[in-house]
Amino acid sequence: MSQATGKYIILIGLALVLAGIVIYFLSDKLHWLGRLPGDIRVEKENFRFFFPITTMLLLSALLNAVIWIVRRFLN
Repeated sequence: MSQATGKYIILIGLALVLAGIVIYFLSDKLHWLGRLPGDIRVEKENFRFFFPITTMLLLSALLNAVIWIVRRFLN
């Protein structure tokens, strides 16, 4: 393993801690997350299916932007 791998692991850990803090303190303000237009939700009497496709796309774009910014400043 190289030092670069260690840096990436530390950055991933810090991002997870930051995400945990945001979720913990802002969970009541982020009630719309997972209920965006385009998220698939099927609820029946004995069955629930939930596929948050729009939320996943939004979070993926945000995560890619953060990774791009971090890589831009580390190199």
